[in-house]
Amino acid sequence: TCSFSHSPKGFPKLKNDTFLRAARGEETEHTPVWCMRQAGRYLPEFRETRAAQDFFATCRSPKLCCELTLQPLRRFPLDAAIIFSDILVVPQALGMEVVMVPGKGPTFTEPLKEVEDLLKLRQKVDVTAELGYVFQAITLTRHSLEGRVPLIGFSGAPWTLMSYMIEGGGSSTMAKAKSWLYRHPEASHRLLRLLADVITDYLVGQVAAGAQALQLFESHAGHLGPEQFQDFALPYIRDIAQAVKSKLKEEALPVVPMIIFAKDAHYALHDLAHAGYEVVGLDWTIRPQEARAQTGKDVTLQGNLDPCALYAPKEKIGELVKKMLEGFGTQRYIANLGHGLYPDMNPEHVGAFVEAVHTHSRHINKH
Repeated sequence: TCSFSHSPKGFPKLKNDTFLRAARGEETEHTPVWCMRQAGRYLPEFRETRAAQDFFATCRSPKLCCELTLQPLRRFPLDAAIIFSDILVVPQALGMEVVMVPGKGPTFTEPLKEVEDLLKLRQKVDVTAELGYVFQAITLTRHSLEGRVPLIGFSGAPWTLMSYMIEGGGSSTMAKAKSWLYRHPEASHRLLRLLADVITDYLVGQVAAGAQALQLFESHAGHLGPEQFQDFALPYIRDIAQAVKSKLKEEALPVVPMIIFAKDAHYALHDLAHAGYEVVGLDWTIRPQEARAQTGKDVTLQGNLDPCALYAPKEKIGELVKKMLEGFGTQRYIANLGHGLYPDMNPEHVGAFVEAVHTHSRHINKH
């Protein structure tokens, strides 16, 4: 249950630190595993908990976020929890209205259309005032986990958030957002800088609240070519890692491992491996051996089973996991999917994935 059984500051002692050790490049007995969107609609208990509530109202309830974060851990021996939240809470903190439209997804009531619209955004964001509910959810969840596994905090990256703020929702081309990069480069950088500053404070606040690792989601990297990624995404990804780490040191907070997940950005893997993150997350469109060759020996890799592989029979999932582990090696590696779980997936197949990672990695490590 999600209640404070310990004193607010004294978090319970961590029992399973495999995920953190792998993230830091230390040796592990088994390969740790967690799943993007592990707290999600594929679980009937998630749908029940969420049924009565508006999506963003759920995000603003620390108790519900805690419950949803813990649900997958009651079912599966995952090696990490990730706080239940949404990347679009950051645009909300900047003063934009986002609603969840059934069948359509997140929708901005007034997306940014002209450069002048940037003036409507809050230029200085007090993250505790605007996003304190996320911090409360993290603290509550960290206690409620009772040290079972580490808790991951996260944020969307600047370009991904910018693209939503201009498109007003999902898009297959991101043409409106990309047109800003070509037509209004200065204004684009102004917006990206504002986002990077808020994200930095937001991530530091998550660690202060109890997050033990952080993941930055550049989910829309694949819409950019190498040049635009170099100009409009990578510099901010780098800045965030550097700024978060120096602020954590300044505030005498733990300097936690950070993960960068830039979906479909194979062209930038070398740069991402040198961007200041301990872990580089991968989507399923790259071969493990190639990813290792491009990222070198000093970062941990995370990924990258095709989520759709979970539609396969359980035996097949086991074979695919074994092959993936052989490709990456069992060390300096965190098993995950190459993107989030889909709502119609069978929870038992998620269980088979988690179990296969543990079983095969232990076997490979022994021999």
